[in-house]
Amino acid sequence: PLGRAWLEAEAAWPRASARVNRPPDHPRRAELNDEVHARPPEPIAAPARISYLATISDPARRAADIEALASLAGRLGAAIPPREANHYSADLGSFRLKWERHTEFTRYMFMVGGTGPDPFQEPALAFVPREVVAGLPGQVIAASHVAIRPASEEELDPDAVADRWFGGAALIGSAVGGEAATAYTDFRIQPDGFTRFLIQDRHLAPRQAGRLIQRLLEIDTYKTLALLALPVARDLVPFLKQAESDLAAITNRLADGTSQEEAVLLERLTRLEAEIESRGAENLFRFGASAAYYRLVGQRIRELRETRIEGLQTFGEFVERRLAPAMSTCDAASTRQADLSGRIARANQLLSTRVEVARSRQTNEVLHSMNRRAQLQLRLQETVEGLSVAAITYYVIGLLGYLFKGLKPLGLDVNPEIAMAVSIPIVLVLAALGIRYIRHTVQRQSQAAERGG
Repeated sequence: PLGRAWLEAEAAWPRASARVNRPPDHPRRAELNDEVHARPPEPIAAPARISYLATISDPARRAADIEALASLAGRLGAAIPPREANHYSADLGSFRLKWERHTEFTRYMFMVGGTGPDPFQEPALAFVPREVVAGLPGQVIAASHVAIRPASEEELDPDAVADRWFGGAALIGSAVGGEAATAYTDFRIQPDGFTRFLIQDRHLAPRQAGRLIQRLLEIDTYKTLALLALPVARDLVPFLKQAESDLAAITNRLADGTSQEEAVLLERLTRLEAEIESRGAENLFRFGASAAYYRLVGQRIRELRETRIEGLQTFGEFVERRLAPAMSTCDAASTRQADLSGRIARANQLLSTRVEVARSRQTNEVLHSMNRRAQLQLRLQETVEGLSVAAITYYVIGLLGYLFKGLKPLGLDVNPEIAMAVSIPIVLVLAALGIRYIRHTVQRQSQAAERGG
């Protein structure tokens, strides 16, 4: 009954789904959903050989990667990838290609079947046309040859593996994938420019083998990309040391110096802050990317599910002992740079405050001086106004004197001297009121102009 009900529900599903209504999709829904399924590992069955290249290109020339891939695919009669593609895989006859483009690098995997007595004597890259490999854009940041051999052929012990294919070097290795295989490498660049990985397959499924190889190659790639920050950190340390010394000299001078030196100290401090911020902007991406790659290395190592092989370092131990100190150096340089930037910002704020206080004090002194000058000008103006009243009264009384003297011939009995004496207070008051009115009118017009401005 349960099976019959399921079949009936399944038969009804297309009709039911056709009747279901829903809101419109987000413009990027399909793109984001496909992203979690992008770059799946290639299924690989032992025996097989893989050659791997990871290249870094100038961001302005990233289009050259897809152009080189399209040229190779077209030359060998395969489907040409679209220009916006970020991953591509195809069977190109004598080899299989898997191509992926990441944010900072591009990687190529060339795969062929079989291994032979010496799996590294004729790697997968030997089946790729030479001019194609030579024409790949960018610079190589990681290159590896991987050989996966069935353990049933000849499962060698670590010493035999080291002597036969790694020149007797100390190996890193472990049983991986729940002991479904053993993996060996020395993480050293061989004379041909490639590192080597040997995997002895005990009972790996093809997709499991593909995931294992992808993780090993990502560990090798991401550890190198993480280490790109180490030269940056080493170059940064002397600069930070000199900057810290300059900051100490400025702050000591600030504590003991006079207010006259503050402007000069502020200029020096501002220049130092600009240099630190410039360096920080240059290094911010590199240190951030390094930390992200380091986390990815740790994640890929955990996904290996390692089991120790007696006498060998595991991949996790190698990374912890060799990569962790370098990452600590990068982290210390990044933290020191951020701390120095903060200290300079605080010193700059303190010095700016002191300079502003000194400028405010100078401004207050200027305002007091201007106030004193305004008071003096007011007194002078009042004195001038008093003199002006006296002068106007003098001239008006003189004119009135002529007027009064001219009335006597007309038969008017007016004593000019008495008339002039009586007129003095009247003229004086009128002159004073007139000057005051003019001054008030000018002041009102000036205030109205200021409010309008």
